[in-house]
Amino acid sequence: MSDRVLTVSSSPHIRSKQTTMSIMRDVLIALAPASILSIVFFGWKSLLLIAICIVSCIAAEAAMQKFMKKPITVGDLSAAVTGLLIALNLPINAPWWVALIGSVFAITIVKQLFGGIGFNFVNPALAARVFLVASWPTHMSGSAYLPADAVSSATPLAIWSGESAGELPSILQMFLGNGVYGCIGEVSAAALILGGIYLIIRKVITPVIPLGYLGTVAVFSLIAGLGFDGMLFQLFAGGLMLGAIFMATDYVTSPATPLGQLIYAIGCGLMTCIIRFYGGYSEGVMFSILFMNIASPLIDKYIRAKKYGEVKKNA
Repeated sequence: MSDRVLTVSSSPHIRSKQTTMSIMRDVLIALAPASILSIVFFGWKSLLLIAICIVSCIAAEAAMQKFMKKPITVGDLSAAVTGLLIALNLPINAPWWVALIGSVFAITIVKQLFGGIGFNFVNPALAARVFLVASWPTHMSGSAYLPADAVSSATPLAIWSGESAGELPSILQMFLGNGVYGCIGEVSAAALILGGIYLIIRKVITPVIPLGYLGTVAVFSLIAGLGFDGMLFQLFAGGLMLGAIFMATDYVTSPATPLGQLIYAIGCGLMTCIIRFYGGYSEGVMFSILFMNIASPLIDKYIRAKKYGEVKKNA
């Protein structure tokens, strides 16, 4: 009988079968329904924007890693996910060069200059959208959302806030996405929810952040006196579903603990409602998530469990 009772090896002691590539592949699969419907609703230009963004992100990542003499890791599919998210955050009439510049900015400035995957402090796709909105607002708002054959109208949030005239679509239209204008990947809440359910089943994300974010918007909408239909409108309108399910849940830029994630999600929801209801901009999702991305390390600092035996003053 062997005298060896316990074998101690180096960490990690708990391993997962998930890899960066498998996680990113699942995200791409989850985004497929919204991507396909964007092509159905907006035509070939949507496919062109998706292709430009994905190819640009992959090329920018490979070029940047080669320039910095780092291993080229485009095979992990993270650059492809960033490219697809950027494309789905663009209006249909965004010029090809806007898609290209946004993709290069996301990868080179927001991701690679901070150390690559796992080190970016904000979501690259959202940072790219904010950069593009600030730099070329006429190409990222207003008529840029309308297909060439569209009758004069506007996005639901622009009509609701009074920025533009038009007739609000029905709740069912906003849920399905037919006849609704906005960024090409945000118009169908049903497609995005389907993708979110897939990610939860695959255990790529937990429901804490999406449900906390959406629940906060729902409660705040009711408190603000919008009623049940108004609450559903706020949930289905704009980029809320896309942001809550696919961007607020980014591993790197969101808190690590369930309690931290809930605080983070509530913060995203409150800021979104404040901007939408009382601010001068009809959509508050991208700014809210980016702000909470920056606050995420602070949340982790105060929420994380102290190490066993750690003195409070040294925690």
